[in-house]
Amino acid sequence: MNKTERQLAIVLELQRTRVIKGQELAAKLETSVRTIYRDIQALSEAGVPIVGAPGTGYSLMEGYFLPPVSFTAEEAVTLLIGADFVERRFDDRYGKNAQSSRRKIEAILPEPIQNEAKRILGSIRMLPDLKQHEHKRSEKSHLDLIRSAMLSGNKLRFNYVKRVPEPSGNRASERTVAPLGLVLVQAGWMLLAHCDLRGDTRHFKVSRISNPVMTEERFEVPTGFNLHEYMPRDDRDVRISARFNPAVADRVKETNIHYMETEEWQPEGYVVHFRVRQEEELLQWILGWGADVEVLEPESFRLRVRQEIMHMMARY
Repeated sequence: MNKTERQLAIVLELQRTRVIKGQELAAKLETSVRTIYRDIQALSEAGVPIVGAPGTGYSLMEGYFLPPVSFTAEEAVTLLIGADFVERRFDDRYGKNAQSSRRKIEAILPEPIQNEAKRILGSIRMLPDLKQHEHKRSEKSHLDLIRSAMLSGNKLRFNYVKRVPEPSGNRASERTVAPLGLVLVQAGWMLLAHCDLRGDTRHFKVSRISNPVMTEERFEVPTGFNLHEYMPRDDRDVRISARFNPAVADRVKETNIHYMETEEWQPEGYVVHFRVRQEEELLQWILGWGADVEVLEPESFRLRVRQEIMHMMARY
């Protein structure tokens, strides 16, 4: 990083951070503190209104913004791909903002960079997941309301359908929750919330939510809660082992199913060990492999698979 790039990076960091010390800037930019002090002095002499002193931290005078910066072709493509992703996976409000951002980025690009960016974009294509189209549409219709409830501090009430039924056989329930965060995972959007019905933090797949409404009941985010540092409690204490036909081993790996723990090759085949909360969570997935899989343990799950196969045979 040359002197000009480093000084630009300092101004960008000051715009992003209210107050930052010289030592922190030096660590971020991988240079010496003395060099940072010299750069700060040079920027101040050039008219950038930097407030502060060594040892106390630096900040930009309120109201100062760096004039628009130029993008390389690859930087522009990165932003345009990001805008396309937001438009596909977020709600309509963010989708419209993504469209607007894309138009603004394209408008400020010099013609040579525009042409190069178009050439690169022309070699990249993100296909929609047609199988998940209906789920994604229902997700997007709920995201705006969920985000609004989180920002305003109001609880949500909705109907929810669990993938695995309760022991009673019931899958549907009404929930009132304090929404704490949204997490995008491979399977779609998940809502992290404190559930009044369960009296604990729970995870809800947004595509299984219906009829959400924002209530007038208020909530407070727990002290110290940080979505980016949050780790869910792992209560999967049921262990299942299954042996697969070696011919399908690569396909099993590609599913990347969340419950898979470890794998090993044995003379008899490809053995995978799973950990679940209850056996029913893995039942349909195991049955989907037909004769290419054999459950090894526990015996209770072998019996459950056998019963389901018998029920299937009765239909044929």
